[in-house]
Amino acid sequence: MNYKIIITIFLSIILFGCETSKNVKKINQLNLDNRYKNSGFALIYNQDLKDIKKIETRSLNIYHKSLKRKSIVKITNPKNNKYIIANVESNRIKFPNFYNSVLSLRIAEELELDLTEPYIEIISIPKGSTFVAKKAKMFEEEKSVAEKAPVDGIQINDLNVKKQKKKLVNNRKFSYSIKVADFYYKDTAKIMAERIRNETSINNLKIIKLSETKYRVLIGPFNDIKSLENSFEKMHSLNFENLEILKNV
Repeated sequence: MNYKIIITIFLSIILFGCETSKNVKKINQLNLDNRYKNSGFALIYNQDLKDIKKIETRSLNIYHKSLKRKSIVKITNPKNNKYIIANVESNRIKFPNFYNSVLSLRIAEELELDLTEPYIEIISIPKGSTFVAKKAKMFEEEKSVAEKAPVDGIQINDLNVKKQKKKLVNNRKFSYSIKVADFYYKDTAKIMAERIRNETSINNLKIIKLSETKYRVLIGPFNDIKSLENSFEKMHSLNFENLEILKNV
């Protein structure tokens, strides 16, 4: 028996298995790196929004324009890092471009969003990821409870107990910028900034160097939501796929 041939075959199988494992890890990482991610303002559904299809108050579903129906997303409130798993019910509902999604009141309450400044981060979750495997069952259970739960509860207050009202002090400053895109070369970023100046009336652009191979084009800062929304709409007319709103810290 030729032991050298056997040893060679055995080593080839081991090496091939290791290489396959590496490739699988690379593919999984690629899927995670390329998943949809966006930071911006959400539109919280209420009865006054007559032109938008109703979302039930206790629903865990959302409306989105880019993601496919039944996509699973993680929605996070960056202010407190609270998050919830939700389901995209439709991507055909029309709503203002300034908002990255339409949420139910229940989701807003779960995340403790400021309804005057409902800033969120949305990340799509690949169906084959371990995160979905752990959270999918929880999502279905929460959805079932939400559908059965009454909208209004009964609250009994003890009138003999005196409550002290705490005075809330708002020290937050409204300051956001629009992230246009990240570029590998600074010259490419400059070309994009020049194009925006030429095709819109936007002039408050800047290029931020994040690393030797990453340059970010930003518009802002904006100190009020109206001017932010106006510039966002102007940028949307240039057909950018994924404009983001970043909170300045």
